[in-house]
Amino acid sequence: MQAGVTPLKHHIGCRDFKRVASIKGGRIVTVAIDIQNLNYRYPDAAQPALKDVSLTIQQGEWVAIIGHNGSGKSTLAKNINGLLAPGSGQVTVAGMPLTEENVWKIREKVGIVFQNPDNQFVGATVQDDVAFGLENRAVPRPEMVTRVHDALEQVNMLQFATREPARLSGGQKQRVAIAGIIAQRPDIIILDEATSMLDPAGRAEVLALIQELQAKSAMTVVSITHDVDEAASADRVVLLNDGEIVEQGTPAEIFTHGEELLHLGLDVPYPERLKAALRRRGVAMPDRYLDQEGLVKHLWTLHSTM
Repeated sequence: MQAGVTPLKHHIGCRDFKRVASIKGGRIVTVAIDIQNLNYRYPDAAQPALKDVSLTIQQGEWVAIIGHNGSGKSTLAKNINGLLAPGSGQVTVAGMPLTEENVWKIREKVGIVFQNPDNQFVGATVQDDVAFGLENRAVPRPEMVTRVHDALEQVNMLQFATREPARLSGGQKQRVAIAGIIAQRPDIIILDEATSMLDPAGRAEVLALIQELQAKSAMTVVSITHDVDEAASADRVVLLNDGEIVEQGTPAEIFTHGEELLHLGLDVPYPERLKAALRRRGVAMPDRYLDQEGLVKHLWTLHSTM
């Protein structure tokens, strides 16, 4: 551990995320998701998948939830919209407690994009697939046509409306899956490892799309991921380890603990890995997080003073 860096287990970030409406930039910010003392155990499992998890996500916020495989990330996502029923604790979405009576209303507010888009496709064409969820909700056809058109336009896939989904690239398939969700106009979108099967170009394409959609609509985004670039795009990063939240803060705060993240089985941004390697060679490096541009500037300054 470098001097001046707070131990990971005890650091909880620089902000206090309240459960009530707050003021941000002169406007009222409301709570999109509130999770209190959530516990979940799979049948016959020796250990709980989630242990006393409490987390508040504000409307319009992008929160990335990271952790090693089996840390509870996807379990947490499925507890948010009722795909799994909490063992104990309380989940509240858009002001509604997650109950049998409210679960379908909550699912109208929350859209999930899963890891493999092929598992989500049901339509013979792209436009049929985007329309599927609207048909299930009995949206009138004129409105459905407009929503499908607008959703495909937003994800830059309108020109592929009559194509078979199977003939698209990985990035294009994920764009269609996202279009199918945003056509339903949810307030919250959950990306459950949605970029993990894509190549770097496809990941960058989908992340840019989510950033654009969030900027336009103030949509709340919950990103379940182990991809550091995806986490770096978020407003806040929440670190899960063995079903417990061990830290939350800005991406810069979390990535400062680069070596500890590696010990937890997580990847860290390249600049942090390089900083660690340089420290091992006796080169003095700052404790604060540096992105690639910041690291280049620091090394250039260091070189010019040698």
